[in-house]
Amino acid sequence: MDYSKIPSPCFVLDEKKLRKNLELIDHVQKQAGVEIILAFKGFAMWSAFPMVLEYVKGATASSLYEARLCFEEMKTRAHVFSPAYFPKEFPELIRYSSHLVFNSFDQFHRFYPETLKADHPISCGIRVNPEYSDVHTDLYNPSSPKSRLGVLKDFFPDELPEGIEGLHFHVLCESTSFALDNALKALEEHFGNYLKKVKWVNMGGGHLMTREGYAVEHLIQILKAFKEKHQVKIILEPGSAFAWETGVLVSTVLDIVESRGAKTAVLDVSFTAHMPDTLEMPYRPRIIGAKEPDQNSLHSYRLGGVSCLAGDYMEAYDFGKALQVGDRIIFEDMIHYTMVKTTMFNGVQHPSIAIWKKNNELELVREFSYQDFKERLS
Repeated sequence: MDYSKIPSPCFVLDEKKLRKNLELIDHVQKQAGVEIILAFKGFAMWSAFPMVLEYVKGATASSLYEARLCFEEMKTRAHVFSPAYFPKEFPELIRYSSHLVFNSFDQFHRFYPETLKADHPISCGIRVNPEYSDVHTDLYNPSSPKSRLGVLKDFFPDELPEGIEGLHFHVLCESTSFALDNALKALEEHFGNYLKKVKWVNMGGGHLMTREGYAVEHLIQILKAFKEKHQVKIILEPGSAFAWETGVLVSTVLDIVESRGAKTAVLDVSFTAHMPDTLEMPYRPRIIGAKEPDQNSLHSYRLGGVSCLAGDYMEAYDFGKALQVGDRIIFEDMIHYTMVKTTMFNGVQHPSIAIWKKNNELELVREFSYQDFKERLS
């Protein structure tokens, strides 16, 4: 990727890397005999959907707008889950939905009659909480006993209501196939007697099968075994796996600020506005040409975002040389769970969006302006 051709700031998707991920995902769904769909909450860059549709045929949505995006840009109806549905939106949501998963039996009983009025079949399911997860960050863990996501076994009826055709769980986050294996054991322990009564099981997201070292063949085997044992259709809806390691966020040093015992390179991007997971998760993004500092580091710089939030920064990286105004800072792996979560907080310039094509040319697919900022407000 030739960074000199890329405007700053800019998110850049690498077309070749996305296709490599899609090929692996397609291998898993074909070998395991399952359906894998794209989770918009992790990756919703619709300019890349034509390529995605060469390998998968559907998506999961958690809102009316995501479901409409699926219908308009993927030309198919969405698998939909929401913690709660808006009554005023539900008639329109039905138009864009092939599957609807409810977060409580009260929601199911309230809205199921509406699904029967649709002019196309809608398969309904209930989300369950199997009380297992390998996720240790509370912000991303949906399986605690007090979680608002999914029904606990204690609150299940003896018999599933008529109209419930599937079970859904989502308890993983960038997890391994071995974590999924443990989740399936917990599912069977808590909800095994219901599995023989449903047509499908949606295993949610968090299956990071495109990460280097992931046990892909183990994943295939446990999916095949579960499908054969329970005679159900299996659906997976990863978000990160599609766009994992497929692109960067290009930024530029605007200023070098010195304070007592620290130097900060202020960038033309914001961590809180453009990379919120770095503060929420939290995690330290990888940067090309930089490493963790040590006692011998001579060129360590904190990285400051361009917003006015005091905490909009990352602690020091060692760049191995003195940084100058105008230097490019390239954040790696910034396509999944980034563009979908950005804001225009403080009115800071939103990064452009581009695709680095297989012919080594840049396609600039979106630039943002003052009107984008203004029209979000009133």
